[in-house]
Amino acid sequence: MSGGARRQVTDRLRRGVRTARAWGRAARPGEPGPLPDFLVIGGQRCGTTSLYHHLAAHPRVRVPTGKELQYFSVHHARGMRWYRGHFPRLAPGERTFEASPYYLFHPSVPARVAAALPQARFVVLLRDPVQRAYSHYLHTRSYGAEPLSFADALDAEEERLATATRRGPDSPAAHRALRNHSYAARGRYAEQLDRWFAHVPRERIHVARTEDLHADPAGTYGEIVRFLGLPAFTPEAFTRHTRRVDPGVSELTPALRERLSEQFAPHNARLAALLGWSDPWLGLGPVS
Repeated sequence: MSGGARRQVTDRLRRGVRTARAWGRAARPGEPGPLPDFLVIGGQRCGTTSLYHHLAAHPRVRVPTGKELQYFSVHHARGMRWYRGHFPRLAPGERTFEASPYYLFHPSVPARVAAALPQARFVVLLRDPVQRAYSHYLHTRSYGAEPLSFADALDAEEERLATATRRGPDSPAAHRALRNHSYAARGRYAEQLDRWFAHVPRERIHVARTEDLHADPAGTYGEIVRFLGLPAFTPEAFTRHTRRVDPGVSELTPALRERLSEQFAPHNARLAALLGWSDPWLGLGPVS
């Protein structure tokens, strides 16, 4: 069995245990658990796993049954009691949260979240979209879900997504394509934030760059903690967490990098205007 296949089996087992536990809590009389106080909503391959662990280390934060619950995207039909069944009982002053990077991208999520969590706060991490696209490709390939080369996958992306979402964004086929094959689409950050800002006040959404979390983890983490209204705290170590190691020759050639940079340029400009940033990735080298 390949490494990717083993990870898939392990992930399925973990999700099964979490789901069974949540259903068990939901079946008990009374309230099954609190709703989260905040969400890390994305983006994918932008450092959300590292941020999840940094936030989980905070003494006032308690974690759910797992990082990505995907209730507002993949599992919305399971109902609120199932979702609440994932969260722990809280003592006064404690907070809880989850981190599902698909939330930023999926078009149905902002309205669902706004209706269910009217007071919650949200954290977004954004990474150089060229680097993010290739990291996403490697991640999908590591699970055996991408048979194409990176160049061919980029060429096929538009048709793949259009075909899978013909009946809307919430079918199993749509979720598979939107999660696995949205390499370029997920780097169009401004249009995703526009959807969120249409449903959630901007002051409840904090946007940071992945590169800043890596270069200045204490400072970037401190800003996020203040935004969430948590007491100041510094973890013992800011360890970077990733589930992908790719020892092969990079398929992100100079030609593909230039192609993607040109493709993302107008979207980066829109993002800069939307957030009041300067060109967010001008002059940055690759970030692994």
